[in-house]
Amino acid sequence: MKITIIGAGSVGGALGTAWAARGHDIVYGVRRPADAKVAALVARANGKARAAVLAACARDAEAVVLATPWPATEEALRAAGGLAGRVVLDATNPLSMGPAGLGLAVGHSTSGGEMVQRWAPAAKVVKTLNTTGFGNMADTRFPGGKPLMLYCGDDAAAKRMAHTLLSDLGFEAVDAGGLIAARQLEPLALLWINLANKQGLGRNFAFALLRR
Repeated sequence: MKITIIGAGSVGGALGTAWAARGHDIVYGVRRPADAKVAALVARANGKARAAVLAACARDAEAVVLATPWPATEEALRAAGGLAGRVVLDATNPLSMGPAGLGLAVGHSTSGGEMVQRWAPAAKVVKTLNTTGFGNMADTRFPGGKPLMLYCGDDAAAKRMAHTLLSDLGFEAVDAGGLIAARQLEPLALLWINLANKQGLGRNFAFALLRR
């Protein structure tokens, strides 16, 4: 599959490298394609990746992944041309730093995922890949089984594509419902960050789903 990843930081790089290793063709949409860090990411993909400016990055994409810092997300979407008709996997989290520490900038009555849909109204937005660390995206192997990755969105075909791409990474992909469920997924991301950074679990853990 042809996948464009907007952003080449820790999350974007981990996802691009992992998908390239599974045979997908990756384009990193960035401001400076010739940047040394971007070039290093491209080289790691053994011919399965390239970099392009944001305005041209999604021309041939079957799926687009948003892996930008939250404050840069709206501008990145505009620079990428609005992504009309594209399946957009929103891996961002609307994090902000307040008096009590790290929290969510939006919640209850909306979510980052819903805001992404408003900023790109003709795109098919699926919220996912936001509830674990980038190390778990790079390597999904755990002794206890597959880590859980929830996704939600309003377009059935887009969610099927998301399910396939998440499964390719090694996650147990589970449909959480319509895009409104992003209001639940984004606080779950904050819980993961809290457990990893404040409660001593470190980054080598993931949520999983147990069934009877």
